[in-house]
Order: sequence, then C-alpha cells, then structure tokens
Amino acid sequence: MSAPENETDTATTGASPDGLPPLRDVIRTYELAPKKSLGQNFLLDLNLTRKIARAAGPLDGRTVIEVGPGPGGLTRALLLEGAARVVAVERDDRAVMALGDVERRYPGRLDVIGADALAIDWPGELHKRGVAGKAIIAANLPYNIATLLLVGWLETEPWPPWFSAMLLMFQKEVAERIVAAPGTKAYGRLAVIAQWRCAARIVMTLPPQAFTPPPKVSSAIVELVPRVTPQPMCSVKTLGRVTAAAFGQRRKMLRQSLKTLTPMPELLLAKAGISPEERAERLTVEQFALLASLVDG
Repeated sequence: MSAPENETDTATTGASPDGLPPLRDVIRTYELAPKKSLGQNFLLDLNLTRKIARAAGPLDGRTVIEVGPGPGGLTRALLLEGAARVVAVERDDRAVMALGDVERRYPGRLDVIGADALAIDWPGELHKRGVAGKAIIAANLPYNIATLLLVGWLETEPWPPWFSAMLLMFQKEVAERIVAAPGTKAYGRLAVIAQWRCAARIVMTLPPQAFTPPPKVSSAIVELVPRVTPQPMCSVKTLGRVTAAAFGQRRKMLRQSLKTLTPMPELLLAKAGISPEERAERLTVEQFALLASLVDG
C-alpha cells in the first residue's frame, strides 16, 4: 500500500512533530508487521490520528484510555493534542517495546499495560494508578474484540460509569449497527443497549487505504457519551435478555419470539402497551427498556 501523502513526507524528511521517528521506521525497528490474529490494522498518518484525537474533545488535564495502540500513532497524537496522561493497554510484546520510546519522550504521561484488555478491571486499574476523575476512552480497537469491549463498557455498573466519553474505531458495518434506527436492517441488540445508555453518533469514516494493512472494509469512528440516567430505568442485564429473545427470532412476532423470555408474552406486551403482532426491529429503544423494567418487576 502506498503511504498517505503526509506520512510519505514525514518518512522522507525524518521529521515528526513530537521528535520521535516516523511510524514506518518504528514498525521496521521493532518488526511490528501487523498480526491478523490480534486484529491489527495500523494508522500511520499522524495528521489523521491528530484529527481523531481532536475529535475526542479538549484533552488538557484529562486521562485517556487507549486499547490496542500498536506502534503508537494515536497514542502520540493524543499526547501531542494535550492529554495529561494516556493509559495504553497492549497485548503485543513487540508494540509494548516500541511504546517504550514514547514513554521516554513523555515522562510521566504514558502508562503502558501489557495485558489483555478484556481481562482488565478498569476502575480498579485506574484507582491503582492514581487517576482521579472520569477518563476518556479513545481507541482504534482491535477488530476481533471491538464489540466485546464495547458491550463490557456499556454494561459497566454502577452507572454513570468511570468514563465521560468514548471515541472508538470500528468496522463501518459495526458502527452502523451501533447507531441504527428502529425499522432498519442494522437495528438490533447492540443499537438498543448502546443508545439506551449513551448518545451515539458516527463522527468520521475512513477508507481501507488509511490503514496498514488495508482491511477489506471501510471503518468508522463512533462517539458515545453516557446518559446520566437512561430512561426508562431498568437492569442492563435484563435489557440484554429481552433484546436477545426479541432479536433471536427477529422475523417472528413478539408474541412468539419472547416465549424464550416468558411463558406468557402477551401479558408482558399488554402491560407495555405493545401489540403482540409487532416485530423486534420496529420497537424503539424506550419500548425495549420498558419491557425490561416490567420483567424486573
């Protein structure tokens, strides 16, 4: 793949705004060829990663959580754009070594954790590191665990959560599922849970050519801002059960699909004022939450 124009200039001149080597040099030095098994697709254009970092909002004085930093393109951008501290979680030992150069360039501002992001107790980890206040999550997520990570953050308890906002990169198809409206093909469980707990919108799309290696699909960045009090109030776990039942047989009427949830779906639907002949894809987020609150009793 040919390099983005700005990255070519950087690689040619050896000049980077933070005084560190161009990302392509970092990849060569640490033999950081992206691994498909880790869902790695690197962003090498620092102008682009800085644009993404700015989309995370004012970063001065803020702590940012990053998952899957790879050679550090977004990491460096976040620091250049003023993040007081970046806590980066990376399970690839090669990338951890490469990020050591960034740590030395920004003493006290970058913490690199060599671990599996899915196994981290985030509030506990931040407390251990003396992070005060709510963090921002900003990441070009590894594609193979992106949805699992998002669902884990959305199911955080207690709520409001330990983060003030999320700015996350997904495959475009996944991003569209997160922000999908009722009545559309992409609307499903992920949309309901994400939109019940957060205000979600796509802020940027990127073509495959922006990445190394270029994936087969386009990507999109989704901003999710937690709602202080999601309405109607219900258990997020129960909401998950309701949506699993409803969308598990999405072509069937709710009086049939909800039988895996309750033996008498008609009674539950009547309490919610929902027709038993309705289908899952036509219910609003609020209607799903109402059903979950009624299941909770």
